[in-house]
Amino acid sequence: MSTASAQGGALGTIVDRMGLKTLVESCLVLEEGVASAKDIEVGMMMGAGILPGPFARADDAGLDTILEQLERAQAEWGDAFEPPTVLRRLVAQGRLGKKTGQGFFPYPQPDAGDQRETVLLETRGDIAIAWLNRPPANPLSPQAVRDLIDLWGAVEGKARALVIASSNIFTFSAGADIKEFTQMSPDQEGAQLVENAHRFMRGMEQSSTVTIAAVNSIAFGGGCELAMACDFRIAAESATFGQPEINLGIIPGFGGTQRLPRLVGEAKALEMNLTGDPIDAYEAHRVGLANQVVPDHELFDTALSWARKLSEQAPIATREIKTRSAQPNLDEGLRFEGEGFARAFGSEDAKEGIQAFLTKRRPRFKGK
Repeated sequence: MSTASAQGGALGTIVDRMGLKTLVESCLVLEEGVASAKDIEVGMMMGAGILPGPFARADDAGLDTILEQLERAQAEWGDAFEPPTVLRRLVAQGRLGKKTGQGFFPYPQPDAGDQRETVLLETRGDIAIAWLNRPPANPLSPQAVRDLIDLWGAVEGKARALVIASSNIFTFSAGADIKEFTQMSPDQEGAQLVENAHRFMRGMEQSSTVTIAAVNSIAFGGGCELAMACDFRIAAESATFGQPEINLGIIPGFGGTQRLPRLVGEAKALEMNLTGDPIDAYEAHRVGLANQVVPDHELFDTALSWARKLSEQAPIATREIKTRSAQPNLDEGLRFEGEGFARAFGSEDAKEGIQAFLTKRRPRFKGK
């Protein structure tokens, strides 16, 4: 072997060792709870100049492949290269990276055929996934709003559950695209867009299709309002929520003054809307804005787990519960509930559910 070849081989070995060791240390920091997966990834990219970061690099190579490499490295170079627990768990769960759609981070696997400009549609049986796909900020531009409305029209009533997620680690949605909105006439184009967005979000709230926002990072302004229009919000530890419109001299336009008080109470909502200050995932959970907080790398699978469970519920009963809940007047609300109970109780799904309960089997609801 020539000297140059030997030097090249040694250099390759050094690079391999450094890459594997970087991933091991990153996993240990994650397991110890020192930082979230997103913060580690961004820190390694911005601070150490490792592009892509260690987790995305591993996802791209395949976590099963990385696990095999670490097992060989441990045998050759010692226990400093022992595969981390989190890596073994992801591989055991079949979360192998880009090739399976989920590793340390989730990756869209959109349906074949034409896709929308800013939102990708992926279907997994009765579950649909809307991937916000205009990185890095995923702004709710007029086109994004139109794409969301169009996607909702394609899945509503067909999918049992819809997960709204981000295709990148940096942002769920940073809110409205202010530059584009300022180019619209406020009393015509702007007003029509807001009206269409309100109709779309109310449609989600009144549908038998359950909606879940998987909030991985920043959800500001319209992004927060989109999440609030969903039935449930699962937040990663890196998530932050806020309504910063006041800082621009405007107010929320996609429901922030209405849904936020219903979720977190009038005092907290007024504070968030008037100060524009964001809150982190744990504060969002404490005040009722988030239903659950999970580690970054568990977010998408947790949202899918919610979607799978909710997709098995009776569609008619689901719609009745969603549309008849939380009426402002108790007497009127009880009357409204009675009407919904009668409608659900008379459905074929109710007969199926009761029969399944009596015979100790799982019900098979058909939405009839």
